[in-house]
Amino acid sequence: MTTENEETRSGIGTAVADAAGTIRSAATDAAVRLPEVASATRSALVEVDRQVEAGSDEMLTVGTALSFGMATGLLVGGANRLLVLAAFLPAAVLGLRLLDRSSTSRVTARRALAGAINGGVARGASQRK
Repeated sequence: MTTENEETRSGIGTAVADAAGTIRSAATDAAVRLPEVASATRSALVEVDRQVEAGSDEMLTVGTALSFGMATGLLVGGANRLLVLAAFLPAAVLGLRLLDRSSTSRVTARRALAGAINGGVARGASQRK
């Protein structure tokens, strides 16, 4: 009986050592590829940002509503929380870009209006002299 237990323990030890070697090899490969993956991810995010910036306000509105609706449906349907969070990310990105555009256009319109009013006041004051 003792030899059977020793053989079983030896087999388990060998299996654990093999698993540790496999994990070490996978971790080394991942560490070697990490800069390449980071660079590819960065370039993909830059491209996505460029496309979102180039999109019209209507497309951003539709994309935000579609992403938000899909994420809400996943949430109500009881999907995994990580999946729901991943579905909310596009809605957040598109929605924030849309809000940024609307606030920027409001500030620009106010400055243009203030410039037109101030220009008109300045012209009227110079004509009185």
